[in-house]
Amino acid sequence: MSGPIVLAAGGTGGHLFPAEALARHLADKGIAVHLITDRRVDAFAETLPGVAVSRVCAGRLGGGPLHAACGIAEIAVGIVQARRLLRRLMPAAVVGFGGYPSVPTMLAAAQLGCPSVIHEQNAVLGRANRLLAPRARRIATGFAETAGLRPADGARSVRTGNPVRPAILAAASAYVAPAPGLPVELLVTGGSQGARAFSEIVPPALAALPPALRASLRVSQQARPEDRDALAEQYRALGIAAEIDSFFTDVPARLARAQLVICRAGASTVAELAAIGRPGLLVPYPFAADDHQSANARQFAAAGAGWVLPQDALTPAVLASKLAELLGDPATLGAAAAASRKFACDDAAARLAAVVFGLVPDRVEQAA
Repeated sequence: MSGPIVLAAGGTGGHLFPAEALARHLADKGIAVHLITDRRVDAFAETLPGVAVSRVCAGRLGGGPLHAACGIAEIAVGIVQARRLLRRLMPAAVVGFGGYPSVPTMLAAAQLGCPSVIHEQNAVLGRANRLLAPRARRIATGFAETAGLRPADGARSVRTGNPVRPAILAAASAYVAPAPGLPVELLVTGGSQGARAFSEIVPPALAALPPALRASLRVSQQARPEDRDALAEQYRALGIAAEIDSFFTDVPARLARAQLVICRAGASTVAELAAIGRPGLLVPYPFAADDHQSANARQFAAAGAGWVLPQDALTPAVLASKLAELLGDPATLGAAAAASRKFACDDAAARLAAVVFGLVPDRVEQAA
């Protein structure tokens, strides 16, 4: 076949980052890639100028009757648009990355008989992928265990890991544990939805640390724009060196410097922690669909790579106690960093590409 590989993704970075990583891998091999997404994705074409981007309608299911009806209508329109686009592109294969923006394209691919793969980033099969799994020829998973897969789906599944951006892979470096008299680098990242709780809990937790430890801290923290100035003032009053921003453009470098990361447990966050090999205090976002972040965090912690702190039990006192314990125990942090690095799948993009090429035999030689 001579058609491109079509990727269906959109919405959050958790869906787009692995799509971006696979697109780079395929493009590096001279294989044409076409992204089909919804109207919210504008930066992808700038990030990967060699990748064509098309948009189709996509709607969310659920909510009240009116909301559900509107979502179904948008999906129906999107399927018609995607069918027309796929007929023109004649893709060698179609790869979906979950999330509602992937649904119209993947349903259209199934209707047209296109070879298709879905990739599930989380440790719980997402709602969109739950709908699409019976229609996909192969199912790639980010974690070793994925809840929600039916037995018939499990027989067609393979763990590839979660592809991460090349900049993350390039930042992998040896872990340096905290040492007396030296600065301690702490990274706090929560994304737009998860940052508010950290802005409320982390500063008073750090204020409760022993004075010598508090003085050694160097904090990088993501915060909502409306919280940024107040948070920076809190850290100034505490005498803690801190950089506060709503978005860090140099996340790979900050991860590499960090000796401990306080973060949510989205699939991409966990994959990036592992790729660089850093220990994490994971606070799963409690409103994530099907509580999938808790499942992600449990598998990471079970590997010895980090610790899970449920948000409903997280207080400044609890966090302060855990930070004092860990930052005073370099051996434990070093062991967790090693386990985190072992948890990584550095070749996840290549593994996912191999699954795709397995459906398109005449592409295997090009992928080698």
